[in-house]
Amino acid sequence: MKYLLITLVGIVHFVSLVPGVPQKTFQEIKEEIASYGDVAKAIIKLAVYGKAQNRSYERLARLVDTVGHRLSGSKSLEKAIQIMYQNLKEDGLETVHLEPVRIPHWERGEESAVMLEPRMHKMAILGLGSSIGTPPEGVTAEVLVVTSFDELRRRAPEARGKIVVYNQPYVNYSSSVLYRVQGAVEAARAGAVASLIRSVASFSIYSPHTGTQKYQDGVPKIPTACLTVEDAEMMSRMASRGARIVIQLRMGAKNYPDADSFNTVAEIRGSKYPEQVVLVSGHLDSWDVGQGAMDDGGGAFISWEALSLIKDLAQYPPSLFLELDFITWVKGTSCKDGLRPKRTLRLVLWTGEEQGGVGAYQYYQLHKAKISNYSLVMESDLGTFLPYGLQFTGSDKARAIMVEIMKLLQPINITQVFRDGEGTDISYWIQAGVPGASLLDDLYKYFSFHHTRGDTMTVMDPEQMNVAAALWTVVSYIVADMEEMLPRS
Repeated sequence: MKYLLITLVGIVHFVSLVPGVPQKTFQEIKEEIASYGDVAKAIIKLAVYGKAQNRSYERLARLVDTVGHRLSGSKSLEKAIQIMYQNLKEDGLETVHLEPVRIPHWERGEESAVMLEPRMHKMAILGLGSSIGTPPEGVTAEVLVVTSFDELRRRAPEARGKIVVYNQPYVNYSSSVLYRVQGAVEAARAGAVASLIRSVASFSIYSPHTGTQKYQDGVPKIPTACLTVEDAEMMSRMASRGARIVIQLRMGAKNYPDADSFNTVAEIRGSKYPEQVVLVSGHLDSWDVGQGAMDDGGGAFISWEALSLIKDLAQYPPSLFLELDFITWVKGTSCKDGLRPKRTLRLVLWTGEEQGGVGAYQYYQLHKAKISNYSLVMESDLGTFLPYGLQFTGSDKARAIMVEIMKLLQPINITQVFRDGEGTDISYWIQAGVPGASLLDDLYKYFSFHHTRGDTMTVMDPEQMNVAAALWTVVSYIVADMEEMLPRS
């Protein structure tokens, strides 16, 4: 009901935005979009083949090599935010500022899991976000292995006083992640003293995956961590043979009061409708393993790149640029001509996404009064590998417009529009009726490295980031520059 009311309010605001002004026919809109052909080619040429190629990759590498991971509440996250604030100002973007938010502060501490029976075996684990720790001596208990919540409920009497190990099969991320998020609560309901969840992964080379989990009021809090696919399957085989399994679990995890942080914002101000917004985004925080290069450094940096590319092309008519073999630009050039869009193109680097979009929710609360001014919200948080196309959520009319825009990406052979524009940080706007978009690429590869120590620059491909940046820029610029906002339902 809450989201329904928000949506209705958004629709009323949108309809009242242009009273008495006739809408363009779809044929007129198609012709308008087709007129951006040279612009799209210019963006692609600069991003993929020109002076800007590999720039988003090199910028990202510099940050993550300098700062490392960026866990919510950590000093490294706040250092990264300050670095990005300076980077955006030096890039010549407009209205660069930090918007204060409060985010969770959890620290992992030392952790270990050792199988004591039927043999000695030190296991790789990663505690889950917001988990409590164990007593200093740890928790030593027999194991109950289950493959589903249904099995746990059937065998609940066996779980009391034990460590529940989930060996749930990987179906897809959205289905399987429920075990990571809810596993501790379900195990505690059955009287377990701890829970270990098979990592939510499409592929594993003995690497555990971390992530957030949620406790529930009225249910005891128990320590919880992810273990590798390999160890979960091994214990399942042992249990099926009737073996008694005993594990000693130690976790030094601690929860602290919420910390001060910031969403980082920069813009290219619109030339005709500056109050209207197309938002491009990615999140700057990460988990405390690896470098957070893929999740979500890549998405954050191609979103920055979208503004940089438009700024770089601002001085040059696209037709002139297409005749050049290269382009040079003056650092800090302002966007006064050329590709300055009619609407404001706003970059937001979110904070606290990994804890459930905490920073984005506070941004939404601060800005939702102007929801009718948001034409499109975009978030890249599923990798910046070679895109298959664009995921989109919106009205049928808006989808038809996006299909026409994506046709302009034929030079890089990426033209498909899929359903379900995703993004934890833009979900509040989408639920309220604002059209939303995200990139779709190789999710098998993405979830192989997701929330692991392997999420480093080695996973990233500069050429694929160039293509992702080109797509992101073409879509965001054209939507920001078209005469009319994207239609809502």
